[in-house]
Amino acid sequence: MQPEIRPATVEDAEAGAWCHLLCWREAYADLVAADVLLERTSDIDRRTERWATRLGEGDTRWIALNPDPAAPIQDRVVGFVGTGPGRDEDAPVPFELEAIYIRQAFWKTGLGARLFDVAVGKEPAFLWVFEGNERAQRFYRRHGFEPDGVGKHDPYFDLWEIRLVRR
Repeated sequence: MQPEIRPATVEDAEAGAWCHLLCWREAYADLVAADVLLERTSDIDRRTERWATRLGEGDTRWIALNPDPAAPIQDRVVGFVGTGPGRDEDAPVPFELEAIYIRQAFWKTGLGARLFDVAVGKEPAFLWVFEGNERAQRFYRRHGFEPDGVGKHDPYFDLWEIRLVRR
């Protein structure tokens, strides 16, 4: 059975926060030192509060629900995507793909493409991705994104990011 995709509500904040932190652990295990990754992904209360605040302020996030209705809260949301107006002063296009994450158990199932289609579709957009995240970069290239030559340092994970754009 396929995960259901629907808009997130404030009531989804804790399950979404768990998905966010667990996706970081899974996606960045080869990019971030284990001790740093564990420290950055251990504060579920803070992440839940951030999710609740952003959703309460009207941020757009779509979530993919685990098809197993008995899944614990940590596994209730298996993917999410967030979009919004471009946050960069020099935004190359007005629309930003702020985040898209899928739990590792759902990699290569088409769920990422489904979430992407719901939230972005064919719109011009830009996003930031870690330089060393080849798996994510391949996904974005398949959806028409290319580097625009702009980079920046992410202090949270102490990694370099590159900006990708689809015009």
